[in-house]
Amino acid sequence: MKIAVIGIGQSLRGDDAAGLAAVHQWQEKFPETATRPEVRVEASELPGLALIEMLNDVDVAILIDAVQSGAAPGTIHRIGEKDLSAFSSDAKSAHGWGVAETLTLSRQLNQNLPPIRIIGIEAAQMMMGASMSEAVEAAIPHACEAIEQEIKSLL
Repeated sequence: MKIAVIGIGQSLRGDDAAGLAAVHQWQEKFPETATRPEVRVEASELPGLALIEMLNDVDVAILIDAVQSGAAPGTIHRIGEKDLSAFSSDAKSAHGWGVAETLTLSRQLNQNLPPIRIIGIEAAQMMMGASMSEAVEAAIPHACEAIEQEIKSLL
């Protein structure tokens, strides 16, 4: 089974960097899993429609990204692709097309995408030039654990 682990975010926009930080920290914390031949790790600051290309040639994808749903900052969400629309109605993505819109368009165009699992990290703020909030920084190790659990459940 081929698994893509994709951190999404923009490093210069506060908590929007959470997906990138979580994937990098997970690679350091779990190198034995991150370096397995069936696991492909990517980080993307501005995937937009390029996200579809990142999903090629894998059996399942785990996306890690900051989300804003109104929950407490730092909350870890484990959601399926069908639940992603709940996070997109008022979302302002810094990635061009947001994850939800990109996946919806791809499905509508009958693209053969793999199953998608999403680990969302609730953001407090995504201001340009801001650093990550304390609540989100504190949640990154929990996101790493969630990534590891998702992969272990698949292998």
